[in-house]
Amino acid sequence: MKQKRQYPKVMISFKAERSVRNGHPWIYGEEILKTEGTLQNGGLVDVFAGKAFMGTGFYNSNSKITVRLISRNANDVFDARFWRRRVEYSLRYRKTVMPGADFACCRLIHGEADQMPGLTVDRYGSILSVQITCLGMELVKDTIYHSLWDVLTEMGETITGIYERNDIALRTKEGLPEYKDWYRSGGLPIPESAVTEICENGIRYLVDVENGQKTGFFLDQKYNRAAVARIAKDKRVLDCFTHTGSFGLNAALGGAEHVTCVDVSQSAVNMAKANAVRNGMDGKMNFLCEDVFDLLTKLAAQKSRDYDFIILDPPAFTKSRKTVQAAARGYKEINLKAMKLLPRGGYLATCSCSHFITEELFRKILADAAKDACVSLRQIEARQQAPDHPILWNVPETNYLKFYIFQVV
Repeated sequence: MKQKRQYPKVMISFKAERSVRNGHPWIYGEEILKTEGTLQNGGLVDVFAGKAFMGTGFYNSNSKITVRLISRNANDVFDARFWRRRVEYSLRYRKTVMPGADFACCRLIHGEADQMPGLTVDRYGSILSVQITCLGMELVKDTIYHSLWDVLTEMGETITGIYERNDIALRTKEGLPEYKDWYRSGGLPIPESAVTEICENGIRYLVDVENGQKTGFFLDQKYNRAAVARIAKDKRVLDCFTHTGSFGLNAALGGAEHVTCVDVSQSAVNMAKANAVRNGMDGKMNFLCEDVFDLLTKLAAQKSRDYDFIILDPPAFTKSRKTVQAAARGYKEINLKAMKLLPRGGYLATCSCSHFITEELFRKILADAAKDACVSLRQIEARQQAPDHPILWNVPETNYLKFYIFQVV
């Protein structure tokens, strides 16, 4: 280390040292052996394993993840220029992997995968929707927001407002309040409406950044939806857990003969209907407000052969390791029922969005379902989240979406 350190010190266990050396940025409270200096929640600390400097990160005693590393370089100075470099690096990466119109509707910052822990920034046209679940990032957000504004403006992009979707229970574990509102500091403008229009894969949607799911819309399936559209021509499609109707709309745009969209939420069904009308596709689509499990059971009992392409895009059935086995049973049940409903030669698109359901486990679930359904799965595509939600190999938590398209034979 060339510069004199100004931050309190945290000494970590061998287990934590091994994790950090393998590239993981999280240090749990139970892995901290001792500290030196005056620690402040949300402040920076230097992390040491013995005498070896391991990095600098945000400290928060309220959080189970007590230290989140932001740098391993002892010469970094954590000023406005540092955060602007981080923002610029993230935006230029998106400009490369989400070229053209895709850059207008994508995730700009993906937390740990962009070395900005607990920070999510999604772009919906001219509006940025932001969620922060790390106290340290909350304390530097003014710098982050202005860096986003400045760098995007320099890129020739028009941004009209930043909306904070901090209405998430995870913030309470960081000692942060829950709220949602426009960012109103620093002279940045505030739009008249939190509703904006986006275009994804040629389909137009209204996105409500104030009241929509997560930050307003699920962006990570963008290219998976396009993959569905490529094989949907002349198919009779059942889109389960449709939410905004996005997979069904992509199938319809791809030339499907007819699409039935199903969701247990009436408000989601209403939104999907409105999106179909907005894109002139309501003539080849219908919408059901039903529980998907119940509907698949009913169709199986009727020995229905109404569909030759079924899409399963369920919510995460588990958000902790404690409920993985119960979630696995749920994933198997819906996939087994779908496989039984499809005719030989039919098509199945299926996914899991929980990182606790590993790729190995999800493949086993699908294989077991196929065995019980007495069918074989001919794999067409194996996909993950879009590259604006980057996966760091040394941070397994960033690898969460598993997506497969099969022909059932």
